[in-house]
Amino acid sequence: MKLADTSFYEATRDWLTVHLPKHQRCSTNTIKSYKHTLNIFVDYLVDEKNIKIHKLSFAQFTAKNIKDFLDWLQETRNISASTRNQRLMALRAFTKYAAGRDAQNLFLQAELANVPKQNYEKSVVEFLSEDELKTLLIMPDRSTKLGLRNSFLMSLMYDAGARLSEVLNLKLGNFELEQGKPFVYLTGKGNKTRTVPIMNKTVQMFRRYCREFHAEPLNQDDFLFYTVIHGVKHQLSPDAVQLFMRKYCEKAKRTCPSMPDNFHPHQLRHTRAIHLYRGGVPLSLVAEFLGHAQISTAQIYAYADTEMKREAIRKIDSSSDNTQDPAVWENDREMIKRLYGLI
Repeated sequence: MKLADTSFYEATRDWLTVHLPKHQRCSTNTIKSYKHTLNIFVDYLVDEKNIKIHKLSFAQFTAKNIKDFLDWLQETRNISASTRNQRLMALRAFTKYAAGRDAQNLFLQAELANVPKQNYEKSVVEFLSEDELKTLLIMPDRSTKLGLRNSFLMSLMYDAGARLSEVLNLKLGNFELEQGKPFVYLTGKGNKTRTVPIMNKTVQMFRRYCREFHAEPLNQDDFLFYTVIHGVKHQLSPDAVQLFMRKYCEKAKRTCPSMPDNFHPHQLRHTRAIHLYRGGVPLSLVAEFLGHAQISTAQIYAYADTEMKREAIRKIDSSSDNTQDPAVWENDREMIKRLYGLI
């Protein structure tokens, strides 16, 4: 079987194996998502458009085919508008690369420009109240090894405002505890590393956890969280974390009925961001703390909910002199420098 257009497959290979990982230094998850999008688009063209796979070429990247593909995804796979837009952005990124690679492919960008993003109403960010958070964090039985591990993992996720993937990728050497102001190195999207201060309480849990799960002397390259399968240590999986967190949430709901029905680990990150914002930390520092490249990404936290409004009214009506306590970040030069990557 002879390919009708080898340039398409060559561009695909070089984009995924060279350009994205080496030139743009994209994360493994980003590359995996882009690859998945291209795969399902190819499958769609073959199965739904009846195009022989050896005859695929850039000629099939028409605005009509892309629109039909995105509509098909929503109709058959029930993807959200947000996911639809992510698939479109992946295809746009690929065609931009193809156009830069060969001037004959410049028409691709014009075709993709005719495919609009789908508007949708963004849902309000989900987070836990302070009471809900406290109830969740006391659910694990710390007298058991798994309970200790699960408790520490959830506490660390909240304290560092970390994504689940960032926590699961942590190694023992990513912690700096000896300088008086402890912090952890987190590697987020785009393989960007940031330093995040952590509380002394979290440090104490870290040390207790290490005594139970890591033998002395500590191997700095060992994954912090792991599971043992057939006597071999493996990195703890996201599915395992999601499973035990949902169980704890269901258990917490018995004593705290306001707990969310569909709890997911990312809500701990949202919760930390909201609590920081309520505590007086400027949105720009919240964005830095979370590892957002742009402050606009953190705008979802910048709304005045009912409790914030009530607190503002209470302060106005108060007979006090309206002096405010200093924000937790104020005058802490080292913390601010760490958040902005200067230290």
